[in-house]
Amino acid sequence: MITGGARRIGAAITRALHGAGMNVVIHCHRSVAAAESLAAELNRARLGSARCISADLRPDNAAERLLAQLASLDALINNASAFFPTPVANATPQQWDELVATNLRAPYFLSRAAAPLLRERGGCIVNISDIHAQRPLRGHSIYSITKAALDMLTKSLAKELAPGVRVNGVAPGAVLWPEGMGPELQQRILSHTVLKRAGTPEDVAAAVRFLVLDAPYVTGQILNVDGGRTLYS
Repeated sequence: MITGGARRIGAAITRALHGAGMNVVIHCHRSVAAAESLAAELNRARLGSARCISADLRPDNAAERLLAQLASLDALINNASAFFPTPVANATPQQWDELVATNLRAPYFLSRAAAPLLRERGGCIVNISDIHAQRPLRGHSIYSITKAALDMLTKSLAKELAPGVRVNGVAPGAVLWPEGMGPELQQRILSHTVLKRAGTPEDVAAAVRFLVLDAPYVTGQILNVDGGRTLYS
C-alpha cells in the first residue's frame, strides 16, 4: 500500500512496485480521479493487480479503518505528506496540527496498525522523508521538524518491530520543485548538488523498490536520494 500513491512521487513508487510484480493498493485523499485512472492503467497491464482506497488519514482510528480493508500486506509506503511554508513569525497552531497530523502522526499509527499484517509476511515499511529533515528549509520550520521526527520514527520502529518487520526511509532532494519556485532559485539549489542536476520521481521509486525487494538485511536506515546535495555544508 502506497499512501498518497496517485500523484507525483507516490505514482512513480506505485508504478515501480507494480512493475516489479507486486499488487498495489493506491491510497488517496482528494486525488480520487487520479488514483482511479492509475489503477485502471495498471489493471490493463495485469488484471486485478491494483485497487484504490480513499481516506483522510488524520482522524482518530483512521489507520485502523484503512488497514481493516486489507487481508494481507507485504509493504507499507508512508508517502502522503503536506508541504507549505510556515515562517516562524506568523505560523499558526492550526498549521502545526495539520503538518504534524499528516507527516508524522499518520505514518506512526498506520505503521502500528499494519505491523501484524506485515509480520505475517516478513514485510517492511518505507517512510518517505526529505533531506530537509537533516538541513532545515528556510520558511518551512514545521515541515522540517515533522520530517526530522519521521526519521526518528523510522529508526524507533525499526527497533520495536524487529525482527519481523524492517523499517527504512528514503529522503529525496531536488526531485520535484514546489509550485511557485522560480528558475533562479532552482538553479541555485542545483549548484549545491554534486551531480548538478535535478533527480526524478523514478529515482526515488527505484530506492523504494530496492528497500522493499532487494534489501533483506537493511533496517533503520535513511537513504538520501539527493544527487549529493547533503555533501555541501
